[in-house]
Amino acid sequence: MKVPLLDLQAQFATLENELVESVTGVLRSTRYIHGPEVVGLEEEVATYSGANFGVGVSSGTDALLVALMALDIGPGDEVLTTPYSFFATMGVVLRLGAKPVFADIDPVSFNIDPEKMREVLAADTKKKIKAIIPVHLYGQCADMTAIMKIAEEYDLPVIEDAAQAIGTAYPMTIDGNVQWKKAGAMGLAGCFSFFPSKNLGGVGDGGMVTCQDESFAKKIELLRNHGAHPKYYHSMVGGNFRLDAIQAAPLRVKLRHLDNWHKGRRANAELYNRLFGESGLTASSKVVLPVAVYADRERESGAMSHIYNQYIIRVEQRDALRDWLLKNDIGCEIYYPVPLHRQDCLGTDPQPSMPHAEQAAAETIALPIYPELTDEMQMYVVETIARFYK
Repeated sequence: MKVPLLDLQAQFATLENELVESVTGVLRSTRYIHGPEVVGLEEEVATYSGANFGVGVSSGTDALLVALMALDIGPGDEVLTTPYSFFATMGVVLRLGAKPVFADIDPVSFNIDPEKMREVLAADTKKKIKAIIPVHLYGQCADMTAIMKIAEEYDLPVIEDAAQAIGTAYPMTIDGNVQWKKAGAMGLAGCFSFFPSKNLGGVGDGGMVTCQDESFAKKIELLRNHGAHPKYYHSMVGGNFRLDAIQAAPLRVKLRHLDNWHKGRRANAELYNRLFGESGLTASSKVVLPVAVYADRERESGAMSHIYNQYIIRVEQRDALRDWLLKNDIGCEIYYPVPLHRQDCLGTDPQPSMPHAEQAAAETIALPIYPELTDEMQMYVVETIARFYK
């Protein structure tokens, strides 16, 4: 049996007519830059995420980049973030001439550990850290109550890297009460990616910045279009970070189905959890399952605290298991084999050890979790892993 890591053909088959019509509608309109499709998507994503404003941009990377540009991050500045994420989280900091500094992750959620953040900030006696980028990794929010409290104590803006987490919710404690907030609506800004493999994926690159503050949104709008307003009058230096209308149109179609796709991924995660439990692999600790850390709190709210952009397990003999799965036609991936603080592009600048990030990089592997996955496929995945460990 062949089980791909992701099957976009299966998704396309259910929406082909709508998607084709959305794209041809843009072609007929000749409104290829900005236009009503982009404005419509911005409004819909903002509303969906519980934010006041949405600004479409050219990619999730550019969403992060333009958010830092709007904060005037530059040479001599530092940005506090996680060492365990896709490269873009760090890359945008380096592109602006700033320096990334890292706090280790929580080994259960894989998200940045607030207590480690506090330690890093306490050591920042020269006050070089100018912003915080927590990442909501794999579809589950970082501990934003603690993070926002720390950020307030140090008077630092928080830019949420929500590239993998659109629609996921977090039980935010505000004035002693729990309010469920969606990713991208808790910090100063939220940055989303519409890369095709994301839960809400386009037909190429695309991204979005959400925010609550109108003045910050307006600055993002300026910066995504060379800092120009009106046309040819530049009050600042920006870039060409515009979202194409031909991306926005199919994303609007897909957004209507997103919550059902989330539910499909969550159901697949539950089935994996049951199958792995029945296999005996979890009891032997050969396989450690992902933990939805807010699951107990979500049951009364109807919120989705984990949307499983990836289903990540810790395993023994990870690299050998990966080769075994690929040999048996099962798609898998390692996110991420080299933590950010160990990347060669940092040069010889010494980096402190991040043991939890380093362990995760050595032990984790992603299994297929897309909504169209069949029960038979999941059974085959678990059976194949069980055969590896016999």
